[in-house]
Amino acid sequence: MTRVLVAYATTLIVFCCCDFVWLGWVAKDYYQSQLAGLLLAQPNWAAAVTFYVLYAAGIVIFCISPALDSASLAKAALLGALLGALAYATYDLSNLATLKSWPIALSLLDIAWGAFVTGVAASAGYQMTRLVGAAT
Repeated sequence: MTRVLVAYATTLIVFCCCDFVWLGWVAKDYYQSQLAGLLLAQPNWAAAVTFYVLYAAGIVIFCISPALDSASLAKAALLGALLGALAYATYDLSNLATLKSWPIALSLLDIAWGAFVTGVAASAGYQMTRLVGAAT
């Protein structure tokens, strides 16, 4: 159980920190320029927190656990990148298919970001879990 908690806490922290930097500073102006008419003045924090809590659990279940079973950081990173690309593509391609003027460039950037950040979070969760496991 400790292994799962370490993986989850690390994944959640790393994912949230990276995403907050990305959405709050690095790509903020780009997203605002592309989605200005669609964005809320303030995020719906209940929805955002629910996403982060559930998504971190998905990373642990579908990426970190299989990687720990095979003792492979590369597997954690690859499964994370794949999960991220699929999850973000689900959102972005659904929007592209159903919403007027949804920008394709934004979708491509967002899918790439999802793959990257999920791969990083899965790798960090894997590494911390291995580190804590080795110390106990």
